[in-house]
Amino acid sequence: MVKTTGAIGRSGVNDFVLIRATAIILASYLIFLVGYLACTPQLDYAAWQQLFAGVGMKVFTFITLLAVVVHGWIGLWQVLTDYVKPAGLRAVGQFVVILMLLAYLFAGIVILWGV
Repeated sequence: MVKTTGAIGRSGVNDFVLIRATAIILASYLIFLVGYLACTPQLDYAAWQQLFAGVGMKVFTFITLLAVVVHGWIGLWQVLTDYVKPAGLRAVGQFVVILMLLAYLFAGIVILWGV
């Protein structure tokens, strides 16, 4: 069996399951937000602030943010592995992807929790 060194999961099956699980989380968050936007008669800053003031919404948003990072890493790792053949260029691409995902994660944490 071939071992993957750049993937989050230990095998293709684990990556497959992680991609599907994170997709479900992302879809759930999107459905919730679309429902909230559709059902809120007057959407203003106060309503938006009230929505994100609750710990439950912060946790749901944080879990979704983690799902974006995992989903993005596995998906882009697979694309780079499949389509970028020069090892050096692929390594640079993966490094850039990691930096971007970490920047998104840290920015999201600061915005969400006010750290």
